[in-house]
Amino acid sequence: MTTATGRPTTDTRGAPPRGADLVGRALLVLCALSTAAAFADGVTRIAEAPAEWILTESWRTAAYLVFAGMWALLAVWPRSQRGMWELIVLHKVVVTVQALLVLDLPGAARTAWVDGVLVAATVTAWVLCRGWLTWRRLRETASPESSRPEVPGEHRQVTHQQ
Repeated sequence: MTTATGRPTTDTRGAPPRGADLVGRALLVLCALSTAAAFADGVTRIAEAPAEWILTESWRTAAYLVFAGMWALLAVWPRSQRGMWELIVLHKVVVTVQALLVLDLPGAARTAWVDGVLVAATVTAWVLCRGWLTWRRLRETASPESSRPEVPGEHRQVTHQQ
């Protein structure tokens, strides 16, 4: 849901203490920055990759950019991104487990370590920022307009009756 200005609204009931929230957001910023650095490294990997690996390296490098953006969005709006926390953690857990299953392959130990740290940082931030509040329903108003689903890109002003 958004306000008339287009900014996401959040339900602040149960919001975390300011210090915990700031530490959680800082962890998310670190995740975003480290993934942006991996993106920069990926660009050099693409340039150095043999022809048969260019597509794979390009795909991986693009994913770094997407994940950096996802963590950045969570850092800005940690309680307004429904499903984002869960998607990130799911992906990173799957990658970590896969790397652990093939630990004898080149790069697997590094991948398990890096993605494992990202899981730990993201879950810690979820707890500190109370990320589960993204699923809390916003208070419904008495108007029928407020109960219809929001259309992406549409901005409507919600009025609260007293």
